[in-house]
Amino acid sequence: MTVITADGTKTTVPRQMAAQAAHNGWHEQYPARTLPETWPATEQSRDQVLALIGVPSMQAEGRHTWLARKRGAEVILRWLETFPGATWQDRWLACPAALQQSGSGWHDEIIEWSRAEMHRVSRKPDLSAGMLTLLTLDVIRPSLDWLITRRSRRLRETMAEFRDPKGYADLADVASSDDWNSRVGYDARGTIARILAAKGGTVRDITVGDCLELRDAQMSLQSRSVRSASLFYSWLRDLSLFPPDAPPNLRHISVRTGQRTPAQLIDRYQIQNEPIRDLLVSYLSERQVAMDYTSLDDLSRCLGLNFWADLEKHHPGIDSLHLTPETAAAWKQRFRTTVDRKRLPDGNVVEYERPRLSFVPVLTKIRAFYLDIAQWAADDPARWGQWAVPCPIRESEVSHKKHERQQKARSRERTRERMPVLPLLIRTASQHAEESRARLEAVREAPAGGSFTVLGETFTKTTSTRQADPNNTTVAYDSTGRRRYLGSEENRAFWTWAVVEFLRHSGVRIEEMLESSHHSITQYKLPTTGEIVPLLQIAPSKTDEERVLLVSPEFADVLSVIVRRVSNDSGAIPLVSAYDKQEKVWNPPMPLLFQWTVSGENLSISPTTIRKALNDVLAATGLTDSTGKPLRYQPHDFRRLFVTDAIMSGLPPHIAQIVCGHRNLNTTMGYHAIYPADAIEAHHAFIARRRSLRPSEEYRTPTSEEWDAFLAHFEKRKLSIGTCARAFGTDCIHEHACLKCPMLRPEHSQRPRLVEIRDNLLDRIVEAEREGWLGELEKLHTRLAGAENKLTQLDEEAARQAKVADLGMPSFDQIAIRTVADQS
Repeated sequence: MTVITADGTKTTVPRQMAAQAAHNGWHEQYPARTLPETWPATEQSRDQVLALIGVPSMQAEGRHTWLARKRGAEVILRWLETFPGATWQDRWLACPAALQQSGSGWHDEIIEWSRAEMHRVSRKPDLSAGMLTLLTLDVIRPSLDWLITRRSRRLRETMAEFRDPKGYADLADVASSDDWNSRVGYDARGTIARILAAKGGTVRDITVGDCLELRDAQMSLQSRSVRSASLFYSWLRDLSLFPPDAPPNLRHISVRTGQRTPAQLIDRYQIQNEPIRDLLVSYLSERQVAMDYTSLDDLSRCLGLNFWADLEKHHPGIDSLHLTPETAAAWKQRFRTTVDRKRLPDGNVVEYERPRLSFVPVLTKIRAFYLDIAQWAADDPARWGQWAVPCPIRESEVSHKKHERQQKARSRERTRERMPVLPLLIRTASQHAEESRARLEAVREAPAGGSFTVLGETFTKTTSTRQADPNNTTVAYDSTGRRRYLGSEENRAFWTWAVVEFLRHSGVRIEEMLESSHHSITQYKLPTTGEIVPLLQIAPSKTDEERVLLVSPEFADVLSVIVRRVSNDSGAIPLVSAYDKQEKVWNPPMPLLFQWTVSGENLSISPTTIRKALNDVLAATGLTDSTGKPLRYQPHDFRRLFVTDAIMSGLPPHIAQIVCGHRNLNTTMGYHAIYPADAIEAHHAFIARRRSLRPSEEYRTPTSEEWDAFLAHFEKRKLSIGTCARAFGTDCIHEHACLKCPMLRPEHSQRPRLVEIRDNLLDRIVEAEREGWLGELEKLHTRLAGAENKLTQLDEEAARQAKVADLGMPSFDQIAIRTVADQS
């Protein structure tokens, strides 16, 4: 595993550690059989062993073969007698041939010995036949490394005929005839024979640990038999020899490590400070209960790699979570950007920085780490109190609003860029599938070594021996001499087409698509009309919520083609165990729709294969993005395209939310890429709908009298000390007592006039009191209160304006293009 550290450098240590930990875990759970010190066959004398070779069953292949085996076995046994040991196995382990790394060189010393001691030269074919006989009779048991490097063409046949004919017959029953007779099947049978030769016993004695040990030996020696290592395991598993929790297959077992403990997750990043390392492990253990494994793995990466490992690298010896402002600021600045590398045509590598898209989410997780410890310290101070320190990340730094806006903008721009070219992608995928199918049919009809022409291309079919019948090969050379695997090309092209059609018609996530099985295809009968409606049941994935999708006629055709593709001769879909890369667990065997046969074994299609297949189809289209680079589609892009097309076609957003399985409507609307033209059209449609609901007489053309009355209303609103704010078509309800009316809006320029009116009222009140005009006195006091109220209103407004910062923006009368004076 290549891990990119916080500063952009790469290291391969974590994958080696993870792979080694995975192997250790499997080997601890399933240990291989240990080799006993002795067993009956290896304790026999030389004469007893040679007597077994002379039985009629050993002579069934012909006298010449029998004599060669007997001569070779006798020479080997006489040579082994020159080495110390109580059994033939002890003598074998003491001889130099057992330590020979290359299996083909073990004859040389025996030939030299026979020339000197027996005065005759033993032939290599005789020695090979004799060694084959000794292995079959279980006289000696070489190591797996020795057996893997020594290629024996007859080991599988002799083991099947003389050691365990019943076991090999059972294997033939569980394997298909094509796989059993193919070259890959030959290799798988030879692999089982090597295990029997090294471990003894019969086919039903083989354990999971034996298979793991053989797989490790093949990988270390880089043997060609690695390609069949998983097929032989599948055959043994189909015999029900292994426990239910055994690995479903041996492919990629070194990287499919399973779920790791919090300690293993943190130890990937080699934290130097032990107390901090233990704290991170304890924190993950506390959070593990309420999190799924994917989130836990991501959290460990944020805390272990992005945060503390980076601090230890740039601040050696750091031992406290209480970071200084300078240290915290430097870490944030480093983490704000990431380094990308691009290899130029001349071979040079150019590095450039770009903003890190995960900056805010990682800061949020680290801030939550500090706040959680502070809260837990109040409940359990003995355990967490020493780690409760101020958080170096402020709340304002983890605002998600800007991050979400940018994310939505990128998502919508990506959707708008890919929506117009989707029809071209669909046509290209369909065309590639049809053309690859035509090539496959042509190569199957052509004889081995013959030439054929299809779609204007000329091919020459190989005479490969990978099949029992050379005519069954699908490998050919094109006109340039390039070797073409037309069967693999057709397989990849078909599944590329199936992926594009499945995703664009359903809008599901890639993990939901890969987990779809034959059981997911259901139907519903409408109670009213009795119509049968096809449905696709989506298993819980990201949101742990199951949902059902309506299958359109076009989507039903796609599902039908896929089902026919994966069905076997009996019409059933094979059961396949898929590995969940998010949760790091093996799912139970299911009739998955997205499965294919690789080297005779039914396997689920991986997400990596799908992404590569999509890129291959896009490369054929020649499409480029806005930067001029080749256009790339991710499986999730089809989900956004599905939502955008559905809402644009009239599907209500809340229904699209249910179809997509979103918990929040905002998530669904974030997938919807809104085009400017769509916004304008939608606004026009909204105005048209609103107008249709209002009385039609409101939209008639006003008469001249109505228009004059409308203009006269605004002319009558102007008063000596301000403006009247009453609505059009309403009369004055205060009998023009404007000074005390709340609808009067005084103007600052008329403040001296208001002061003059107030002073005049005060004088008139004095006069009324002196003359005894009590009726006039009450009216004057009411008007005085209104004048003072208006003056207070102007003062408050002036005080508010004084507190407002001047932005230098001109007022309306300063920016007006012209001023019309009143000519009256």
